[in-house]
Amino acid sequence: MPDARQRKRVIVVGSGFAGYECARGLWKRLAAKAPDVEIVMVSPHNYMLYTPLLPEVAGGLVDPRYVAIPLANTLPGVQYRMGRVESVDFDAQTITVTDCAPEIATMHWDRLVLTPGSVTRLFDIPGLAEHARGLKTVAEALYIREHFLHQLELADQEPDPVRRQARRTVVVVGASYAGTELVSQLRALADTYTRQRDLDPSAVRFLLLDTADRVMPEVGPKLSAKALEVLRRRAIDIRLGTTLNRLTEDEVTLTDGTTVGTHTVAWVTGVTGAPMLEGLGLPLNRGRLEVEADLSVPGHPHVFAAGDAAAVPDLTQPGKITPPTAQHAVRQGRTVACNVAASLGVGRTRNYKHRDMGLVVDLGPGFAVANPLGVHMSGLPAKAVTRGYHLLVVPRGANRWAIMSAYLTNLVSARPLSLLGLVSSDEAGFHSSEGIPREPERASAAGRSA
Repeated sequence: MPDARQRKRVIVVGSGFAGYECARGLWKRLAAKAPDVEIVMVSPHNYMLYTPLLPEVAGGLVDPRYVAIPLANTLPGVQYRMGRVESVDFDAQTITVTDCAPEIATMHWDRLVLTPGSVTRLFDIPGLAEHARGLKTVAEALYIREHFLHQLELADQEPDPVRRQARRTVVVVGASYAGTELVSQLRALADTYTRQRDLDPSAVRFLLLDTADRVMPEVGPKLSAKALEVLRRRAIDIRLGTTLNRLTEDEVTLTDGTTVGTHTVAWVTGVTGAPMLEGLGLPLNRGRLEVEADLSVPGHPHVFAAGDAAAVPDLTQPGKITPPTAQHAVRQGRTVACNVAASLGVGRTRNYKHRDMGLVVDLGPGFAVANPLGVHMSGLPAKAVTRGYHLLVVPRGANRWAIMSAYLTNLVSARPLSLLGLVSSDEAGFHSSEGIPREPERASAAGRSA
């Protein structure tokens, strides 16, 4: 093997869709033609999280282990370093890594790929960070499920009817596909609970809020209207043009002045780039790094970015950037792998250009909507396409088999209602689970930047 000091090193920051596909693509491209190049992935997690199935984890349909793709099993040619990238020195070509062993480490790079992903976009709403939970991590999905079931159990023992209803009320903010899938899966979980406890399903109340004028505008007006019809048929109260004004531990106040008693609030309103991006000193576009069409960072030819962390020009719609979806992140990861390899003398550079292949949205038992390749589908056919798509793109056979087994089991058996107490409220908070700084930390960071 070549001397380690003579080897070139590519560091991939983040193990999400883009980072995972980049590392896998680099390993395949460089293993034979450039064996002297080492590929190192730096991430707080030793797995790639298949986030599209987090609503099903929150709904108790899929085990959280099945949506985590272990790096060691699928990227044997890639070194893994656990930790968070705290800073980047572009002149010295080094990164500073924390939460690792030793506690702080400095690593040199010859090529740097920034794919730290995104976090939940928060707003300055009193009580939001303290009392709501997101849906970007396993901890958040597990907590929502466990907390909701716990509230249902407590409600059965609550003598006060007002408090009982508050414990049986769920508020989901964000009627895009993630929020809509979440409220659908929680409705299915509540239906399982009420059947087993011989309760009226309408005793458990769901509110879905959004400032938009329709649910899931991404799928088009026809499928959006169909989804709205099905959700309302399932007794989900949908309030468009409405969001939260303030939150407390046991109630929320809406922008229309309504006060709703609740102990369970999910905030699924969109994402912004990972917090580390703000400290890089590079131009940002809506919280995401500006990049060229080849995914390189302007002014830094050896630095690349992709996925939710990058504002990638959409060459199919000039003037726009690609949306932060898993579909784009996967393909951008493959493109950036190609271009990093080309910068090391293997292959040729290409620009990222990809037409949207459509969306698939699972809306609970027996129903889904999908528009693959522009073909609008709903009901059971869309359900088959949605589940087939997920089983096809999950990048590990063992995980695909486990997910399929969960789907088949659900056909003949009810969702499990056991409370395991795996995640605490603090662990599922925005700060702990997603690494979003608390307000005082944000203010201090802003002061340092100024």
